[in-house]
Amino acid sequence: MAALKIDIVSDVICPWCYIGKRRLEKALALVPGVAAEIRWLPFQLNPDMPAGGVPRAEYRKAKFGSLERAKGLDARVASEGRGEGIAFAFDRMGRTPNTVRAHQLIELAQRQDAEDPAERRQGAGNAVVDKLFRAYFEEARDVGDEAVLAEIAAACGVRRWPGEADAAGVAALEERMRGLGIAAVPTFIFAGTRGVSGAYPPQTLAALIREVLGEVEAGV
Repeated sequence: MAALKIDIVSDVICPWCYIGKRRLEKALALVPGVAAEIRWLPFQLNPDMPAGGVPRAEYRKAKFGSLERAKGLDARVASEGRGEGIAFAFDRMGRTPNTVRAHQLIELAQRQDAEDPAERRQGAGNAVVDKLFRAYFEEARDVGDEAVLAEIAAACGVRRWPGEADAAGVAALEERMRGLGIAAVPTFIFAGTRGVSGAYPPQTLAALIREVLGEVEAGV
């Protein structure tokens, strides 16, 4: 079975990152015999967001100029999401949270996975990301809230949260992503060499995966 490292630069409040995750899963199913080792990398869409977040309506109006335009964009995303089995609950979302603590939880979960090779490909990291996306987008929960994060950590078997959260390490990793010129998420990086930004259709991602696997096997 061919191994393939896939880095995904994302934010847990980016709806296209949730859609992109589902499409990547479909793409991998189209490429039999590939063992994907996925690592999630931090990228805050709103690095200056107050720690407690802000009311979502206020945030969306400021970002897009009007609530009407924001609702139109939400409708488009919701339509795309339905095709991936995602029931976006935009109408029930009360706040846009600060996501720095969510990224710290993801990092700790992945660090735990790395300590146990048997868990590495399908371990706590992927489970935490999925729970965070689902909690925010489908359950309209505040993923910046410490109680919500603690519940997700416990449900996914993440040990040592929050005591061993690495705030400095996550901040440095995010700065590195920005230093690479990444400005849009999701960004998928295959085998550390090929990157693409956007929630592309599964067939497009599958074609790129096959191409990268061919390059890896050829030693390119």
